[in-house]
Amino acid sequence: MACKTQSVPFAGTKEQETALKETIAQLKDTKGCLMPIMQKAQEIYGYLPIEVQTMISDETGIPLEKIYGVSTFYAQFALQPKGRYQISVCLGTACYVKGSGEIFQKLEELLGITNGECTPDGKFSLDSCRCVGACGLAPVMMINDEVYGRLTPDQIPGILAKYQ
Repeated sequence: MACKTQSVPFAGTKEQETALKETIAQLKDTKGCLMPIMQKAQEIYGYLPIEVQTMISDETGIPLEKIYGVSTFYAQFALQPKGRYQISVCLGTACYVKGSGEIFQKLEELLGITNGECTPDGKFSLDSCRCVGACGLAPVMMINDEVYGRLTPDQIPGILAKYQ
């Protein structure tokens, strides 16, 4: 079942905007300032939505296209917010062979989101990863710091119910 791409509305505060503008003012005249500014912006907001990228562009004079290019090139930057419950499904070899692809598909179906997205209520975000170091428990997913192993797709609704 295909998932609809949904986005969470931007909800930045004046305090966050002030903190970002102070950071930019301190760093913008430094050579190579873009990465540190973007890292601090993500620390302030939790992710880098287009609204934040636009603020960075307006304050630094760096073209928005360059900022967007950097934010999509480096895996450390997130364009979507993370949910209160961050779900990570291992798609490494051991887990994938044991069925983690089906686990991931079940999560997409139940949550209505796909890799890198967050539910509109901000409760869940879904990401894939390559290895969590629990190959003996394959297939594995994590919700925040809780590890769930030897999973089947039928177990997913019950696990998600714990977080409702």
